[in-house]
Amino acid sequence: MTQTSTPKKKYDVILYGASGFVGRQTVAYFAAHPDVQTSRLRWALAGRSRPKLEAVRASISGANKAGIVVAEAHDTAAMDALAASARVVLSTAGPFALYGSELVAACVRHGTHYVDITGETPWVKGLIDQHDVQAQKNGARIIPFCGFDSIPSDLSAWLAHRAMREQFDEECVRVKVAFSLRGGFNGGTLASMFNMLEQGQMAQMADPFLLNPPGSRPAAGGMHADPVAPRHDGDFSAWLGPFMMSTINTRVVRRSAALLGYGNDYGYQEYLRLGRGLAAALAATTLSVGSATTQAVLRLRPVRWLAKKLAPAPGEGPSEAGMDSGSFRARWVGESASGHKVRGEIADQGDPSNRATTKMLCESALCLALQQDELPGGRQLGGLLTPASGLGDVLVGRLRAAGMMLKSDSGQPNQPKRHKGRES
Repeated sequence: MTQTSTPKKKYDVILYGASGFVGRQTVAYFAAHPDVQTSRLRWALAGRSRPKLEAVRASISGANKAGIVVAEAHDTAAMDALAASARVVLSTAGPFALYGSELVAACVRHGTHYVDITGETPWVKGLIDQHDVQAQKNGARIIPFCGFDSIPSDLSAWLAHRAMREQFDEECVRVKVAFSLRGGFNGGTLASMFNMLEQGQMAQMADPFLLNPPGSRPAAGGMHADPVAPRHDGDFSAWLGPFMMSTINTRVVRRSAALLGYGNDYGYQEYLRLGRGLAAALAATTLSVGSATTQAVLRLRPVRWLAKKLAPAPGEGPSEAGMDSGSFRARWVGESASGHKVRGEIADQGDPSNRATTKMLCESALCLALQQDELPGGRQLGGLLTPASGLGDVLVGRLRAAGMMLKSDSGQPNQPKRHKGRES
C-alpha cells in the first residue's frame, strides 16, 4: 500500500472510544492487521480514562506500540488537540448525538478525516447542515455510517450502478437488496436507538430524503416510501419483510445517489429475506405486524424505560463465540429503464453489528490513512460524504482483501471507472 504522510500530524489514526465494546474490537483489529504491522503507521487509543485505555492496550497483543490520548467528548480544547494530532479519527463512542458533535467539529476545523459507525440519521443531518461547506473547503472527509449501517447497502447500490454501466452501458434506475443475517446487538447500538426516540426524532427519521443535498429530492416520492408489508419477490425467489435498519440505510444510499449522480429517477429499497414457502410467508407477515407494533409502543416512555432495563448496557454485547458464529448476506438486484438486470451480493462471517462492523470501520480508516491519493475525487475532496462517495473502489478492494465477499453476477471485481465528481 502507498502511505501518504503529513509531518505536522503526530498520528496517522486515532481510535476514539477505544475502551468501549466495539472500541476494544477495533484495537484488536488494528494490532493484528498486516498493513499496520508492516507499515510505519502511527496510531493511538483515545478516550476519557487513561487507566482504561492503558488496560486495553496491555490486554491486546501487538497494541503496545499504540499511543494514548486522553480526551473527554465535551471538552472542546481536548477535541481540538486530538483532531490536530491526527490525520484520521475513527470513532466508536456513541450515542454519537451525545458524544460525537465536538469531535466532528474539531476534525472539520483541522482538516482531519473522520469515520464512525453511527446509525443516527438526524444527528448526521445536523452535521451536514453545520459542517459540509467548511469540510469541503478544508478537504476533510467526514464519513459516518462506516459499519453494518450502512456499508453493505451503500456498496451494493454502488456495485449495481457500476455493473449496469459496464454490462449494458445503461443507467441503473432501481436497486433492491434483501438481507439475511445472524447476530446480536451491543449496548451502544441500543443506547443510540433509545436516544433518538427520547429526543423525539421519529418525524425526521421518517423522511426518505433526510440526508439528500438541497435540490436533490425526487418529485415522485411514493416509490421511496419505507416498506411496511410482506411481499413475495420473484427476483429473490423469497418472501420479504421490513428490515429494521432500512430507515437508516436507504437515506445513506439516496445521499450517495445524489452525490455520485446515479440519476434523477433512481430508486432504492431493502428488505429482510425470510425464505420460501408458507412458513416464510407467515414469518414475513408476523414481522411486518411486529415491526409496526414495536415502533408504536417504543414511543411510550414507560415501554422505553423497561426496554432499556432489559437491554445490554453500553460497553456490553454478545460473547466472543456468539460474535464469531454470526453472519450476513446482502443479495442485490439492479434494473435499468429498459429492463436489463444485474445481480450480486455482499456477505461475510461474523456478527454484523460487531465483527463485520469492526472490519468495515477499520478498513475505512485505513483507506484514508494509507491510500488517500487513490480515493474518489482525489486528495482535495472533502465534505460530509458517504462510504460510496468518499471511499468507493478503494474500500471495495480492502474489504475483499480482508475476506469479505463483494461480487456482481459475473463473479469478478468491477473495474474502476473515472469518478464523476461531487454535486453541490
